[in-house]
Amino acid sequence: MNYFDTPFLVQLSFDQVISEWEKVAANHMGERAAGALELLEEVALHPELKDGLTNEQQVAENSGLIKRLMRDYFPEVLRNNEIKAISLPYRKVIFNHTDRSKSILAAAGPGFELNIRDLDTHQSYILSCCIILNEYYGTHLDFFKPLFCDIPMADGIIRHYRILYNADYMDIVPTERALPISQEEIDLLLDNYDDLEMWRAKFPKESWLLRGFSLMTLVDVTVENAVSIFKEKLLVLNAENFHQSVESIFRSIYRIPDIGVGFTVFNQHRGIFKAANFGHRMKSFLLMDEEESCSEDVLCINSFRSLIREKSFFAISDAEEFKASNPGSHLATMLISQNIDSFILAPVIKNNVLLGILELVSPRKKELNSINANKLEVVMPFLTDSIDRLIGEVENQVQAFIQEKYTTIHSSVYWKFKEEAEHLLSKPGSSPDTEPEEIVFPDVYPLYGQVDIKASSEARNSSVQNDLQYQLKTLLAVLKEISAISDVESFLEEELQLNAFLSDLLLPLKANTEQLIHNYVVNKVHRYLQQLRDEKLKPVIEGYFAEDEKDTGSFHIYRRKYETTIATINEKMAAIIDSRQVEAQAIFPHYYERFKTDGVEHNLYLGASIAPRRQFDIQLLHQLRLWQLRVLCEMEKAHDHLKNKLPYPLEVTTLILIYNTEIDIRFRMDEKRFDVDGSYNARFEIVKKRIDKAHVKDSDERITEPGKITLVYAGDNEEDEYIRYIRTLQSEGILEADVELFEVEDLQGVSGLKALRAKIAH
Repeated sequence: MNYFDTPFLVQLSFDQVISEWEKVAANHMGERAAGALELLEEVALHPELKDGLTNEQQVAENSGLIKRLMRDYFPEVLRNNEIKAISLPYRKVIFNHTDRSKSILAAAGPGFELNIRDLDTHQSYILSCCIILNEYYGTHLDFFKPLFCDIPMADGIIRHYRILYNADYMDIVPTERALPISQEEIDLLLDNYDDLEMWRAKFPKESWLLRGFSLMTLVDVTVENAVSIFKEKLLVLNAENFHQSVESIFRSIYRIPDIGVGFTVFNQHRGIFKAANFGHRMKSFLLMDEEESCSEDVLCINSFRSLIREKSFFAISDAEEFKASNPGSHLATMLISQNIDSFILAPVIKNNVLLGILELVSPRKKELNSINANKLEVVMPFLTDSIDRLIGEVENQVQAFIQEKYTTIHSSVYWKFKEEAEHLLSKPGSSPDTEPEEIVFPDVYPLYGQVDIKASSEARNSSVQNDLQYQLKTLLAVLKEISAISDVESFLEEELQLNAFLSDLLLPLKANTEQLIHNYVVNKVHRYLQQLRDEKLKPVIEGYFAEDEKDTGSFHIYRRKYETTIATINEKMAAIIDSRQVEAQAIFPHYYERFKTDGVEHNLYLGASIAPRRQFDIQLLHQLRLWQLRVLCEMEKAHDHLKNKLPYPLEVTTLILIYNTEIDIRFRMDEKRFDVDGSYNARFEIVKKRIDKAHVKDSDERITEPGKITLVYAGDNEEDEYIRYIRTLQSEGILEADVELFEVEDLQGVSGLKALRAKIAH
């Protein structure tokens, strides 16, 4: 009767039960005692029931008598309720089933064999040995774990049961083949679970007698088990067979053999539903074959309110009835077209943010409804955590992709880059090396402005001349001193060249003068000085080189003052416009970039393509234009208060280019920045580059002037619009009363420009 390789010689015996019946016959009166005597007389004709049944034929021949013998353990009133039978633990000897147990096994099919899940030969042998050690040697080895079996139903759904054994009627005794086990040997076994041969040696085959029987009871734990398996599957949610596994789990939970399961991601930023791509595309009944769709197009009013606003499940038990009461419902039409007659939509929510929708669908009415929708409560926490984890992983991939491909991206357009990264990374075979499509925003209005530091080039040239003159004069003095206290050769050639450079520095600085002087001084004079080893010359030479330190030396003092001046102006101007960007973005989200050169310039691009979820109209452009004019006036005014505190009191000029035509901008992958797209839109960039140094037409006067703001434009409409803005700022005391209007000189490829110029009140 042994089906497994174990240390046991198995005997199925009802000795203890027979003893109980003998007590009933001896100690009771009446009908029960008489029945016990009658039963015992019949049992006496079959001594194998007491001495031990050793094969299945004996079990079959005595089945009727065994049933009567065990009637107190299998009450008739519970035969349709309990899933129960007689067995030997961890063996395939199972009989005397209750009616419910019989029907469950019959539905599983004629070829079905009840097996304990995840119990292999190794485990079974060690478990048998542990039972012997605990029962006979008094150890307390805790090897036991919950035992489960899986039984298919007639419709193919797998039900899961926990197996409970009552082994009170089992005895374990050694046979003549049993070996004595010392404490040292027990300790050795405890550290060698994996060494099966060692266990076999200590507990040889049939060295112990397992005598008696056990009662096996099955408890339906399908839902609990499905949840446990579901948790395991969620760890590899992006596995290829994940969808089939999850459908099988939900079919067990709901006892619906053909239930369909889908999932759709919700994009919070854009307010759209998207197909879930966690390594592969998951089924979506809401989207069918579409990649994405607006939430308003997918959901009806009621489902939108439940899922999006209230974040609670939405269940419909009859799709046709729902459609009749909600004519025109796209949701009902779409689901019915997929042969769905009842469904549950459950929101997956984390930290009050909707991550997506779990979809359960059935082809039959009433099978899914608002009652059994509550079953989802046991699985939703695990699904929510897993979806949140996966979305986080995707976010990290997207962020890494964006950082590598695009560098830092302005928040107003980040969604577009994220969308492109998600699209690429969701494609089969994609990788971070995949080249993305170019990002284009069509039909946007450009706003350009600058605060330019006036005469910055002249100031820099002057600082360079002052520093070099001082350095060359000092160097000539050092050479003379070296000649006076040392026997070195004459420095006549070097002195002639250094004096020639001093003469050049009295004239306007040429483009290559600074570099020529630097190369000569460093490569010839400095190199020679560094080679001198006379200790008498050391103080003189070290003192000279100390003054050549860029951060502290006196040979760079004027250039440091210049750089400090430029940096201070730029930081102040940039801080103002950056801080004011918060209110500008509140008017309408737009792309903003700002550059520091000799001054601060900025570009703003706004339009419906940059913020597709917001309604765009021309009045928003007008509001931002007024904002820009106001902020540039503020920047100019702030500089006026700052300039007298600077090492060089440099002036600034302020300019705005008004461009009334929509353009397209494209992200240049090679430059990692946005630029206008196409030759048609290039005129905007051309005008930007050429108006900076432009003059008033027929004069030598620059169009920009310190203390004033200059507005350059092409048409009368822009002129009328900005005159209104100027009047607004005049009424606020930001601009003074006088306004100049003039034409701008014709530039290369650009003509017909005009300008307004207004003085800023200080």
